[in-house]
Amino acid sequence: MVGWGVAWTVAAVLAVVIGVVAVSSVGASIRGRGPLGDNEAIRQAELSDRSPSTVAPTEAAERREIAEEFGVLVVECRGTLAYGVEARPDAAAGWRVVSYERGPDDDVDAVFANRGRSIDIEVFCNRGVPTVAEVELNELPED
Repeated sequence: MVGWGVAWTVAAVLAVVIGVVAVSSVGASIRGRGPLGDNEAIRQAELSDRSPSTVAPTEAAERREIAEEFGVLVVECRGTLAYGVEARPDAAAGWRVVSYERGPDDDVDAVFANRGRSIDIEVFCNRGVPTVAEVELNELPED
């Protein structure tokens, strides 16, 4: 009886550990924190493999300007890689660029701020077309 209890406990612990590892791995890739998002060494190795001489000439670039109240974010897709081309804040309305990712990456983002607000916009390549993945609106602290 004790043997069955120990075996059941070991199996349950093993199942929980495997589940946590699997969910963490899949969740990280869904949130954009996979090899292209986080691991700079892997990204640089992949980029060196994609030097201009090895990029297929048929890999057409698709460009999109995303214009909202913050200004304009210009993103270009070359296959599955996104490139942040330009981030132009609407300075006349008080917007500024806080951060801006140029890529290449699986997604690029930019953060625009205006007084006590910020807008974080993330764009990825959906079949080679720049597509807004997420827009996050935040209230900033008073400093």
